[in-house]
Amino acid sequence: MIETLKELFIYFKNPILEEDQNIDFSYRIKKFISLLLICLATGFLISPLFILIESLGFVDMQNHAMEDLMKKLSKPIIFLFAAIIAPVFEELIFRAPLTAFKKKNQFRIAFYVFTILFGLVHITNFDITTNVLLLSPILVLPQLLVGGYFGFIRIRFGLVWSMALHGCYNAILMLVSFSTY
Repeated sequence: MIETLKELFIYFKNPILEEDQNIDFSYRIKKFISLLLICLATGFLISPLFILIESLGFVDMQNHAMEDLMKKLSKPIIFLFAAIIAPVFEELIFRAPLTAFKKKNQFRIAFYVFTILFGLVHITNFDITTNVLLLSPILVLPQLLVGGYFGFIRIRFGLVWSMALHGCYNAILMLVSFSTY
């Protein structure tokens, strides 16, 4: 996992359109699991910021789209949407176009722009207030980071891998959320 984390840091400094030449399935599964653990650790490490923001009264974290969905829809429907439908569509929108940018500088800009757009679109999960807008870089920080991880695996292994990583990440978050309801 440490090796994958180092790869991510290097990649984020200079994203390049280059597929991983190692096509061994067990290698890719190990890398996938490392990335999934990094995604989960990222959320866990950032969560104290959300607790602080809520405890200071800046944003009501209970006023979140997921809270509304939990009240309105069944858990299987929410799970289907979060673990399969949303990841497929979001990866098609935010990661699929990346390989269209063949020039080094164009790709680099596209990688960052699509990652930022992916993060920012998730601000709509909150009731939009002045505080939410001001704190949006923090509120969508998990999505910004995992969006970068999804972009990394998409380029290195392919679009299906980013869909799978996104789906597994969301599925685990949903299962954790369901345990509190």
